Amino acid sequence: MASCTMFIALELFISPLHHQPFDPDGTIPSNHLHNFEHSSMAMSFLVYAIFALVLDKKCSKAQHELTHFLGAVAFAQQFLLIRFHTRDHVGPESQYHFFLQLLILVSLATTLMGIGFPKSFLVKFVRSVSIIFQGVWLMMTGFLLWTPGFQAKGCVTHLKEYLVTCKDDEALHRATTLVNIQFSWMLIGVTLFALSFYLVMVGRYGEKVEYVSLRMEEYCRGEDGSNFDVESQSPKKNVQEQIIGSTL
Repeated sequence: MASCTMFIALELFISPLHHQPFDPDGTIPSNHLHNFEHSSMAMSFLVYAIFALVLDKKCSKAQHELTHFLGAVAFAQQFLLIRFHTRDHVGPESQYHFFLQLLILVSLATTLMGIGFPKSFLVKFVRSVSIIFQGVWLMMTGFLLWTPGFQAKGCVTHLKEYLVTCKDDEALHRATTLVNIQFSWMLIGVTLFALSFYLVMVGRYGEKVEYVSLRMEEYCRGEDGSNFDVESQSPKKNVQEQIIGSTL
C-alpha cells in the first residue's frame, strides 16, 4: 500500500514540472498522459491491497475468491494499459513492453486459477515467480532504456520525448535482438533462483509445514456466528485438549 501510494505521488505530483499533472485550463497535457497511465496501474493494486485487508478483517466466506478476483482485475488493467501504451512505441522499448505483457498474462492466469485451485502449490509458486520476474524486468527496462550510457549501440534515448530511437535498421535489429537475449537470460536466472530458494527452504524446514492465516483480529466469526479462534485450530493444541480431557 505504501509503495503504491508513493508511486502515485511520484507520477502525478513529484515528477511533473509544476508538481501537478494538469494544464491551467484543467485538461491533461499530452506529455503527462503516460503519468496517468502508470498511476492508474498503481491505483488498481492499491484498491486490491485495501480490500484484501478489509476482507481479511471481516472474515467473509467469499474472502479467498474476492481477493483473487481483485488481484485479477489489477493484473488485467495493467495488461490493457501496457498493451495500448506499447502501440505508441517502436524498437527496443516496444520489445521490452512485449515481454512485460507476457509476464503480466502469466500473473493474471495464475491468479484466476487460484480461485479454482486454492490449494495448488504450483499455481501459487508460478504466480509468485512471475510477480518477481515483473519487478526485475521493470528495473532492467528502466536502467537499459532511460539511463544514459546503457542503451544499445546505435540507439539514443530522448528523455524529454520519452522516446528511444536507433540510427538505422541494423542498429534497431541489434537492439531488439539484445532485448530477446536479455529476457532469455533473465528467465533462466529467475528460474534458477526460484528453484534454488525452494530447495533451500525445503531442506531447512521440510515440506510438512502447517500454515495459519494471519488475521487483523484475534478472533474471526465462524459459520455459526460464534467466535472462531485461529490458534484453537492448531492440531497440536487439539491433541493437548484431548489428552487433558481424557485425564479428567
